[in-house]
Amino acid sequence: MTRIFRQGAVIARRDFLAVVKTPTFLLFLLAPVFMLLFGWLGGSGASQVAEGASNLSRIAIIATERDADALRTADQRMRDYGDAPRLMIVAAGPDPMAEAKSLLETPGTDYLAVMFGPLEEPVIQHEQSAVKAAQWLQGVADQVLLSRRRGPPDTLSRPAYQPLKAQRAGVGMQRQTGYVAVVTVFMLTLLLAGQAVGMLAEEKSNKVIEILAAAVPLEAVFLGKLVGMFGVALLFVAFWSGLLGGIMLLVPGSGAELAALEPAIGLPTFLILGALYFTMAYMLLGAVFLGIGGLAATVRDIQMLSFPVTILQMAMFGLATVAAGQPQTALGRFAEIFPLSSPYAMAARGAHDPSLTPHLLALGWQAIWVAIIIWVAARLFRHGVLRSGGGLFAMIGRKAR
Repeated sequence: MTRIFRQGAVIARRDFLAVVKTPTFLLFLLAPVFMLLFGWLGGSGASQVAEGASNLSRIAIIATERDADALRTADQRMRDYGDAPRLMIVAAGPDPMAEAKSLLETPGTDYLAVMFGPLEEPVIQHEQSAVKAAQWLQGVADQVLLSRRRGPPDTLSRPAYQPLKAQRAGVGMQRQTGYVAVVTVFMLTLLLAGQAVGMLAEEKSNKVIEILAAAVPLEAVFLGKLVGMFGVALLFVAFWSGLLGGIMLLVPGSGAELAALEPAIGLPTFLILGALYFTMAYMLLGAVFLGIGGLAATVRDIQMLSFPVTILQMAMFGLATVAAGQPQTALGRFAEIFPLSSPYAMAARGAHDPSLTPHLLALGWQAIWVAIIIWVAARLFRHGVLRSGGGLFAMIGRKAR
């Protein structure tokens, strides 16, 4: 085992330097900038469309001059406790019903609901999907009638508000923290682990992998490549963590969201466990992708085999999010035990469970499965590829014959 680890370290160093010293590594580091830029552009366009649609929405009351000021005051008072489209007060004419119809059919502005008639028995015309807007208009009329019957409302008590920080994190906040951990570990793993497929497939096509396999055991080759690519992933994470940490130090209040996290196991321990579970998730998924890259003979084979694995990972993500929201259920326990979902589910567990022992057991369990996957991938590569030079599909065809 010592010899395998030593040989794996040599291959890890070789692969790490081979990736880091290339000009494309800078583009790899800056990939999130382009992703965030495109996301911002798309989100900005969508928000502008939504904001524009919201600004064009209106509700209206066709009222006499006597009621106009009271209706505006009542609407403003209600907005202290809720929200509704902008209210327009329209002067009542000889035919309020015709005016209401004209407003509802006005091009360029969406009138969701229009009220007219006496406040005691108003008529409210509204779109079928705008029931709440119609109820808002009813509430405005009710406020005006109540103020006229009882006089203007006044606050009887004069409380002294004293906001206090919660002594412990609520259950909802803990589950949100667990969900954030699941999403962070999953996104980093999915973004970074796929590199192993292309590297091994490339070295297989130019026969470099056969030279390495002749010099050292295949288990050492696979382990070394996995550790080397994980080193690249760590460099990526360290770069962006340092950059975001610097921004938090320079911009006051930018780290308030992180400081607000109060996991049950403690924030420092929670962050350390998150890093360890990211390591395990990367190793598990990277080992699977290494096996795929070793068995696939062509780019088409890689695509055909990688897609089901990615779908499986999406299913593991969904399973882990359920575990984060329902940690004590049988499904949550299954997510914590199943190898491919265990890193995500256990990362979420630290948010609501203060015990450290389950995490130590889980990390050992996941490490065992990393070793199993590497061993299986190496055996499949040795017996399915090196003997005949074919890929997985060629091996399956030979066995079928």
